[in-house]
Amino acid sequence: MRCLPAPGLAEPQPVGRWALRLEYDGGPFVGWQRQASGVSVQAVLEEAATRLAGGVPLAVLAAGRTDAGVHAAAQVAQLDLPEALAARLSADHLRDALNFHLKPHPVVVTAAAPAPAGWHARFSAIGRAYAYRILNRPSRAALAAGRVWHVKRPLDASAMAEAAGLLLGRHDFTSFRAAACQARSPVRTLDALVVRRSDDVIEIEAHARSFLHHQVRNMVGTLKLVGDGHWPASRVTEALAARDRASAGPTAPAAGLCLVAVTYPQDPFAA
Repeated sequence: MRCLPAPGLAEPQPVGRWALRLEYDGGPFVGWQRQASGVSVQAVLEEAATRLAGGVPLAVLAAGRTDAGVHAAAQVAQLDLPEALAARLSADHLRDALNFHLKPHPVVVTAAAPAPAGWHARFSAIGRAYAYRILNRPSRAALAAGRVWHVKRPLDASAMAEAAGLLLGRHDFTSFRAAACQARSPVRTLDALVVRRSDDVIEIEAHARSFLHHQVRNMVGTLKLVGDGHWPASRVTEALAARDRASAGPTAPAAGLCLVAVTYPQDPFAA
């Protein structure tokens, strides 16, 4: 016999899962995740989705929880829509409708696609990439304000690149994790940490399956000490081996960090 829902409670609706690719300016937000106070990226996206669904509350989950002030060029999120609504929407219509409801917040859906069976924005991801930009010149930023770390003192990008190579591979990154990090293990495999200079801008790009809380910003803060001559490159190895946050450099400001890629075994956005 089929059980009926309790009076006053609606039966759970079947859903259609969609993958969303997003870009946002993290400056106005308390981060990706909803907080007790302040505006989050998750909150404004869920509110936009709820409006699209005619007031039905909808939840959105992301591949990674960016911190307050951190930007994204290619964040990936999942949205479960009631099946009846999902069946009426094309990928382009969903993208455009969400973008309409996201105004005036600096959050944009750049692509939408039906998710593959069993796909999860966070747990299916096999790689993430972040880029950190340092503006290295005496004059402060104008056009790039809020999107770079302004460092006046000249930095030796070659020395920073040498030090970055010492962090590659599988290590205990306790020295580079935030005190509030909730990860069960401090062990991570850093696949790439590339330092490039183009005129006045030094870009540091980091690739791994996953990162610890503040790991990229703490590595950048440490590399900056090498670049300005305060540390020899070899001291980075010592900091890593110490497994002590106090042994590494400071946390670089959030404004210079951007999530630039999330990869999956089956890319939901592939044509």
